[in-house]
Amino acid sequence: MKTTIFTEIHKSLGAKMVEFAGYTMPIQYPKGIIFEHKLVREKVGVFDVSHMGEFEILGTNALNFVQKVTTNDASKLSDGAIQYSAMCFEDGGIVDDLLVYRINENHYLFVVNGANIDKDWDWCVKNSEGMNVELRNSSDDYSLLAVQGPSSRELLQQLTDIDLSDTEIPFYHFKFGKLAGYDMIISRTGYTGELGYELYFKGDESVGKDVWNKLFKAGNKFGLEAVGLGCRDTLRLEKGYCLYGNDIDQTTNPIEAGLGWITKLNKGDFLGSKVIAEIKENKPSRHLVGFIVSADRFIPRHGYKIFSGEEEIGIVTSGNLSPSLNKSIGLGYVSPAFKTPSSVIQIEARGKKFDAEVIKLPFL
Repeated sequence: MKTTIFTEIHKSLGAKMVEFAGYTMPIQYPKGIIFEHKLVREKVGVFDVSHMGEFEILGTNALNFVQKVTTNDASKLSDGAIQYSAMCFEDGGIVDDLLVYRINENHYLFVVNGANIDKDWDWCVKNSEGMNVELRNSSDDYSLLAVQGPSSRELLQQLTDIDLSDTEIPFYHFKFGKLAGYDMIISRTGYTGELGYELYFKGDESVGKDVWNKLFKAGNKFGLEAVGLGCRDTLRLEKGYCLYGNDIDQTTNPIEAGLGWITKLNKGDFLGSKVIAEIKENKPSRHLVGFIVSADRFIPRHGYKIFSGEEEIGIVTSGNLSPSLNKSIGLGYVSPAFKTPSSVIQIEARGKKFDAEVIKLPFL
């Protein structure tokens, strides 16, 4: 099992470590997930997300390759811009969701989910044949920290001369520069729905320790603490963000998953585009929706069936207690008749059914 350059730091802080995407990762620290969740919503927390994968695409044909394998229209990107996108199989099923970074016209960076690195890499290599592009799997070269929360900009600005304002680095943009004394990609992105930055950099454990210590020295007055993957999940769920392996996978397509906005069928053919166009024209047979559970102390879990009376109409893909709302929330696929907000549904668990109401995303 792999470790990150921060693993020993996590252990020294008393983190509960679990296997995730082939890595030993912190799921939470001693103060717990609810504390960490509220810290990110109200102040600032730092996540180690070094398990994520990074692929570089280089060459004069780089854009054509990106356009072929991703659903969004990368021709709209300028240098320093980022795009949320997806890769699909020929049948329209989702290979992965990812971020596409345009470094320059001949150089792009894919940031993919850690659990999918090998699969995604094989898919990219297979579909690069004959395209005259160079692919580099740089996943083991980069470490990645996500500094997220309302105080993240003010904290990080103390460690860099790069202007972190919205004017200079708008949402879904990035810059190269020094932060904490090291060369980094400073990216205005995150998976929490809060103001935040993701910091990509190279180096060994001594570099990681130095960056970590400088972050915490600067973050002391802001209440900075380490936070784990547990609250990352509750934070993303409150914003209705999809999680690969739960809400999207190779059995789901972008249209039914509510990702039509990143699926640009007018850009020309891409992998899966013909099937996806047919699905869009004929309307999907199910839709991913958000719902709030009426009952107290019942948490919907992945795989629970969804009913309307005695009729089975769908399945839960994600669910948890929302620390911000103090209510149980979830995502799931339902038949088209129940996709409308205010639709009443029931979640089945342990032989009982619990009422829930479909809502317009995000929850928060």
